[in-house]
Amino acid sequence: MVFIMKILIIHGQSHEGSTCTAARELAAKVGGEIREFFLPRDFNRSCLGCYTCFKTDLSACPHYKELEPLATAILDSELLILDSPVYVYHAAGPMMSFLDHFGTWWMVHRPMPEMSGKQAVAVSTAAGGGMKSTVRDMADSLEMWGIRKVYKLGFGVQAAKPDEIPDRILRNIHKKTDKLARRIRKNAGGRGCNGRAKKWFYLMRFAHRHFPPMEPDYGYWEKNGWHGNKRPWNS
Repeated sequence: MVFIMKILIIHGQSHEGSTCTAARELAAKVGGEIREFFLPRDFNRSCLGCYTCFKTDLSACPHYKELEPLATAILDSELLILDSPVYVYHAAGPMMSFLDHFGTWWMVHRPMPEMSGKQAVAVSTAAGGGMKSTVRDMADSLEMWGIRKVYKLGFGVQAAKPDEIPDRILRNIHKKTDKLARRIRKNAGGRGCNGRAKKWFYLMRFAHRHFPPMEPDYGYWEKNGWHGNKRPWNS
């Protein structure tokens, strides 16, 4: 039986440039049902810092009506690809504004058990440098959401447009996306948690048990049994 993966790509820009092309190439090689969103076209809101999500729930966010389709798609996906070109050595503003809305999903607050069955990739390209810090911007959220396996993919393309990328660099992109696609398919279908998020889980569990409880985080953990023997990655 052929395993069909649900793949979601969230592009950190609305134009279809080199970064978008690389992300799409990877998704196509993995194979599956591919869905795409473009920022800021499909979500163009900056976090207000109102703290509403932390005091209540993400669904109470003033932007939740626009955010909900993307949040639902993330939870429904099996492979999540976030991509952004390098903007001043970091991810593009629309991507960072989008990720700002999911602070409550971090392992230290109210993580989503659905993340334990996912893989994710942070993709970036630049004409010059800055790919490492840019993919790190996106991988921070992917890892702290508790996603099982998080991969990083960056390319210095020495070009402003996809059709200007030198052949030798294109060959390198094809080679790396081939290798990563095989790895993703091999790891499909499992459950677990990346090491970084797991360490933070146990640190916060210790804090919950030894310091005054902070709600609603503490109650969320208690309800899910995480102060006992259950864990987000085996709930």
